Amino acid sequence: MGVVRRGAVRREELFDALVALLLAEGFAHLTLDDVAARLHCSKRTLYALAGSKEQLVRTAVVHFFRGATERVEAAVAARADPAERVGAYLHAVATELAPASARFFDDVAGFAPAAEVYERNTRAAAARVQQLVADGVAVGAFRDVHTGFVADVVTAVMVRIQQRQVAASTGLDDAEAYARLAELLLHGLAASR
Repeated sequence: MGVVRRGAVRREELFDALVALLLAEGFAHLTLDDVAARLHCSKRTLYALAGSKEQLVRTAVVHFFRGATERVEAAVAARADPAERVGAYLHAVATELAPASARFFDDVAGFAPAAEVYERNTRAAAARVQQLVADGVAVGAFRDVHTGFVADVVTAVMVRIQQRQVAASTGLDDAEAYARLAELLLHGLAASR
């Protein structure tokens, strides 16, 4: 393995560890010294990843969503049935978000560069749900619905789940909430037989 490849692997490992730390504990309260100590690296190593704590956090949030999107799409690609694809999408999103603490989501909401990344990914999720539903409608697996409205409703619920509002109002954990959302959505989309 060449020096460049080892460097890329080390960079990926550091971002994975950084993402795990931020998801578990949030980031607003952490200094670069804290992060370096927790990741067992130097601040210089962190500065090689990004020029400031703010850039490091934004880059880590981008890294998280990029990896999550790849894994979610792999779960969808493994299914052929339109209903299974929608269900797989929502269940995979739940799995990806499960390690994220309420503090992480609070910190993301309070930090504009990370909030922008989160909002962009939420819009992409809405568009993806809309596409999956439209595909199901096109092949007759789902009844004819306004796919934009379905995507809007799903997005609103996803945001409420991620902000822990659903847990507070229903007692459901995130995975259960996504399972109930998938159930509700799929029953509502079911074509008349």
